[in-house]
Amino acid sequence: MPFINTKFSVRVSQEKKEKIRRQLGKDISVFGKDEKWLMIGFEDGYDLAMAGDAQTPSAFVSVALFGTANSAACEKMTGMICNLYSELLGIPQTRIYVKYEFVSEWGWNGQNF
Repeated sequence: MPFINTKFSVRVSQEKKEKIRRQLGKDISVFGKDEKWLMIGFEDGYDLAMAGDAQTPSAFVSVALFGTANSAACEKMTGMICNLYSELLGIPQTRIYVKYEFVSEWGWNGQNF
């Protein structure tokens, strides 16, 4: 039950969103999770400022997982996300924050796991 939500300061085309979806669908396996459970959200054109600078492209990524994950898996995922957004969207890796949440109660299909 992973959910990856990204707030981008830039506009992202549908084509690039689809490329991101496909890649994150592969990358989520670093946590032993399967793409069939992955939900992805995008908020592009979001008003983000980092270090007082709202002009340079930036992104804030929230990765929520049912259960826990080890630090090595999180670090690997951070690298993959930063590389993807930098290469595909031109967002400097120094302007990308990635936050991890580990959730013990997760609901789906009218019940909790």
